Amino acid sequence: MSDLRKKERDTSANPMHESCAAPSRDAVELAPPGRWHRPLEGESAKGASGVFPIDAEFVPLSTVWFPDVLRVENAAYTHPWVESNFTDSIRSGYQAQLLVAGGQLLGYFVAMRGVDEVHLLNITVDPQYQGQGWARVMLDALAIWARGQGAQWLWLEVRVGNSRALGVYEAFGYSRVGQRKNYYPAPGGQREDALVMSLKL
Repeated sequence: MSDLRKKERDTSANPMHESCAAPSRDAVELAPPGRWHRPLEGESAKGASGVFPIDAEFVPLSTVWFPDVLRVENAAYTHPWVESNFTDSIRSGYQAQLLVAGGQLLGYFVAMRGVDEVHLLNITVDPQYQGQGWARVMLDALAIWARGQGAQWLWLEVRVGNSRALGVYEAFGYSRVGQRKNYYPAPGGQREDALVMSLKL
């Protein structure tokens, strides 16, 4: 079992999470190339939210980005992944992509391919860019890539109490299919259950 599968963290500070995984996978191609546009309500020159549209692109995770990734990871979680988790992701050939705009790291995801499925291990949006639709952009990219790999299912896990993440995943089409007892660490030495969710591709 890899370090990624054994790693647990408290995700109460961030709506996104890491999921458990299954079989190891071969190195695969990058996420869909090109620029991704964040959807805004009633876009013209400016969206209804008052935020100017931003174009972003995916780039592969590399050690050059580790300082930025670790900064975001530590800002987002009370039990963050450490550098070795990201190093293991690269060495194992996991699909590890950064979402970047204007040289700024907006977020990232790490996923592992199985025989006919993909397991989402980590999806994180920088806290200063949360609530702007970037999680949906990354979920879109992950689903497109997974279909291209011949996957039939996407899997993830999330805290039962993480209502914001649950809302994001369910709005995207994920369904609750099971529950893991005492899966995540919680304050005061307690444990919290994880919901297992899946998406048919």
